Amino acid sequence: MKTDISEILTRGVNEIIDPISLKKRLAGKKKLRVKLGIDPTAKSIHIGRAVVLWKLRALQNAGHKIVLIIGDFTGLIGDTSDKDSERPMLSSKEVKANMKNYISQFGKIIDLKKAEIHYNSKWLKKLGYLEIAEQADQFSLHEFEARENISRRMKEQKRVSLRELLYPLMQGYDSVAIKSDLEVGGTDQRFNLLAGRVLQRFYKQTPQEIMTFDLLEGTDGRKMSSSWGNVINITDSPTQMFGKTMSILDRLIVPYFVMCTPHIPLVEIEELEKELKSGKLNPRDAKARLATELVRLYHGNKAAEHAREEFDKVHKDKEIPTNLKGFKLAERSIMEVLIGTGLAQSNTVARRLIDQGGVKINGKTCESYISIVPKDSIVSVGKRNFVKIV
Repeated sequence: MKTDISEILTRGVNEIIDPISLKKRLAGKKKLRVKLGIDPTAKSIHIGRAVVLWKLRALQNAGHKIVLIIGDFTGLIGDTSDKDSERPMLSSKEVKANMKNYISQFGKIIDLKKAEIHYNSKWLKKLGYLEIAEQADQFSLHEFEARENISRRMKEQKRVSLRELLYPLMQGYDSVAIKSDLEVGGTDQRFNLLAGRVLQRFYKQTPQEIMTFDLLEGTDGRKMSSSWGNVINITDSPTQMFGKTMSILDRLIVPYFVMCTPHIPLVEIEELEKELKSGKLNPRDAKARLATELVRLYHGNKAAEHAREEFDKVHKDKEIPTNLKGFKLAERSIMEVLIGTGLAQSNTVARRLIDQGGVKINGKTCESYISIVPKDSIVSVGKRNFVKIV
């Protein structure tokens, strides 16, 4: 993929703190150390987070050193930069389970052989009260509470813990530890990224450049978040990825193309946008192309074509998907089936799905919580989720 510095600096980018300085450093002979930190708050990386990873790949193609930091320590503490309430602390066991496959997921996008990977517990665990106090002295409480979501929570008299004040210090110190030249992140990370510049000055380092990115909206139009379940994960199966993409709001088609398909030239996307606005292109057809491109990006051409065929088979031809996963369950009441196969996450959700008429057994709507699912039956929830009970 050809590297275009002007596109690196603009596509999907919300802000560069000092664009003249960054452009000059990118064009210089010294290769920059480009930092991205990700806390393992979920097991899978979604395509919203992947936006930044693709930008890193472009910078890597330009010859710069990518430094990935897995927040095995900051993940315990919890960042509430994008939250309307306090994020609960995770246990070490939860963090360890979440980050189990992170490196392999990074490898779908980043050339790991040319990158550095660090775990921030290596240096954050060593800090004592004195050094933390010195770091904290570089910031005022007013600076912290001026952040939009913190200010709103305080006005609404919602709890803001002292622990939350420490998170920017930790992320900022990560930049000191790895001597970052450029840190990238979402717009919700702006304060934390700036904290890195402040602490680097304190430790007599050259302050890092900062590049922030627009936040990708999820399938339901809210910010893409694993906690809301509106995500498209890069680990989703081809059929899952295709189906989820087809469910996005029409207004998200162009932003998804711009931010999530770096291999598609912007001129093509601009033409697609014109065709959508004029009515020449049907939104459904545009989504089908988007879904195909996303599956191709993460699973290859063959998987993309198969996923499209399967989607048409189910939604156009009203047929059952091929190669359904079979489940053998001791109890075959519909409630047990929905929970046991993962079609519903709880009894409450299962009952709601039945009440809404969203559950079918062999194509017929299930109306009772005590219905028994016969052997070799197909159970479906909504238009995209099917399982076979064997």
